[in-house]
Amino acid sequence: MFIKKSILGLVLVLTCIMEAKAQVKIGFEVSFKEPQAHYAEVQMDISGLAKDYVDVKMPVWTPGSYLIREFEKSVEEFKATASGKAVKVEKVRKNTWRIFSAKAAHIKINYRVYAFEISVRTPFIDESHAFLSPTGIFMHPDGMIKSPSTVKIIPFNTWSKVSTGLEPVAGQQFTYHATDFDILYDSPIEVGNQDVFEFMAAGVRHEVAMYGGGNYDKEKLKVDMAKIVEEPTKVYGENPNKHYVFIVHNFLRGGGGLEHLNSTTLGATRNAYNTEAGYKGFLALVAHEYHHLWNVKRLRPVALGPFDYDNENYTTNLWVAEGFTSYYENKYMHRAGFNDAAKFVNDLAGAVGTVVNTPGAKYQSAASSSYDAWIIGYRPNENSRNNSISYYNKGEVVGILMDLEIINATKGAKSLDDVMKAMYLQCKTLKRGYTDAEFKAMVEKVAGISFTNFWAKYVNGVDDVEYQKYFKLAGVDVTTENATPEKPVSGVNGQLTNAGTINVTSITRNSAAWDAGLNVNDEIISLDDKIVNDALESIKLRSAMLSLEVLPLVTKKKIGDVLKLKVMRDGIEKEISLTLKENPNVRLKATINENATPEQKAVFAKWLGE
Repeated sequence: MFIKKSILGLVLVLTCIMEAKAQVKIGFEVSFKEPQAHYAEVQMDISGLAKDYVDVKMPVWTPGSYLIREFEKSVEEFKATASGKAVKVEKVRKNTWRIFSAKAAHIKINYRVYAFEISVRTPFIDESHAFLSPTGIFMHPDGMIKSPSTVKIIPFNTWSKVSTGLEPVAGQQFTYHATDFDILYDSPIEVGNQDVFEFMAAGVRHEVAMYGGGNYDKEKLKVDMAKIVEEPTKVYGENPNKHYVFIVHNFLRGGGGLEHLNSTTLGATRNAYNTEAGYKGFLALVAHEYHHLWNVKRLRPVALGPFDYDNENYTTNLWVAEGFTSYYENKYMHRAGFNDAAKFVNDLAGAVGTVVNTPGAKYQSAASSSYDAWIIGYRPNENSRNNSISYYNKGEVVGILMDLEIINATKGAKSLDDVMKAMYLQCKTLKRGYTDAEFKAMVEKVAGISFTNFWAKYVNGVDDVEYQKYFKLAGVDVTTENATPEKPVSGVNGQLTNAGTINVTSITRNSAAWDAGLNVNDEIISLDDKIVNDALESIKLRSAMLSLEVLPLVTKKKIGDVLKLKVMRDGIEKEISLTLKENPNVRLKATINENATPEQKAVFAKWLGE
């Protein structure tokens, strides 16, 4: 009887807790009283949470962008009322506000957010539009990340549209529902007068919201973006969305993208759509971010969800999440018919060349680059290129090599596509992310061979990339030549100053400047006793950034010649002599071998997805 009563009591307690949680309602209202001053007015209503005090928290970073951005620094005028009366508010952590609500049934919180950083990952507001990157706008009650919420947007009086992947609330204009805060924080919102058009692809309705104007052709984009969408859907066998939103910010010069669960934000150059390079560059960006629907948003490293929004979330697998996505960007551009086979292989050879020509590739592995994204990848300094490698670049190369290894091992029966689909389904079934060991195990299962040595060399190690060996598996010959044959290099990059000097911004490892002891921030006054303006002679620079190799005085020299520099360092004049070296960088060129063996042709066909 005692056991029955205890069980009954426990059930009643759990029921009460569940009912209490079910009664809690969280709603937001966002308006724009002074958009020209870059402010959003946010009202947060919490009802049904009867506690002595309530802590609300703002994320310090945004998923997909691995840097602590301290969004809370932009919050102003935070205040609260409980049951209609002003109550005490205390900031208890950098991103946490405590409201002393005295068990009040209804709490109203008001605060303002200053938003004036143009990027795909930060809020931005001006008189023309508002881009609400949600981790920099909204807060959640501590411990209630899984609670649902509603968001009502009140556009500024000259604005008329809202675009977002959030589900609309029926019958309520510009009002949306999020099943939990992970969904809300993963759903950017564009408010303004954006140009909106739609297309259907893979059975999914796609909305494109264009801000900033541009010379784009909507009808052409509808067709070509649909072609891109179809390709990853074929790889994974299903498209997880019913509605997807592209928020596109068109600027004088724009770029970059950030993935979300059923949307993405893209940066583009408004007047580049009518050039081949600009248009294909935009489509490649679409391909990259759309592939993230699967890779990283659903097929994800175990550390990337559920998210800790207060701290860094470390993983060694960003080389898969981002590097493989860069690789698939190229695959989809070919498979969708935008690039031919020759461009496909040469673009990949170029990707390999980027890694080969980065000094830091010999010092940092793909796994380490992933883990250190928080402290190096998103916070580079003047020496980063010398001691680190981008997980985008190294990961793309690892993807190329791994794909060719799998195809060759299975005689063209399987490819990296099969690994990605299997891992996506595994994450979906297990309802969690994968470990590095699980990913490796799946690669080995699909390929039927061990990848232990491969992992040691290319994932966890810094071995030289055996690109000629791997490309040859597909009947592709890769030749190398010096990037600047018989031309000397100094290893100096700098910026032309208004005073007519060159401020040194970076020194390449093991270069002439490195050996001679030239420093970053040294100010070059003269070269071989010629002041900088005279050394520039009749050159027209495209920008103030330059390498010394653009100067005629340097280009006329030979490898082994000496270049004398007069520099100012901390107000002290110094003379430094550089013994010019051969350029260590190489240029890779890929050629499809017309006399390839049947085995090589089979690998090549599978590689291209034919």
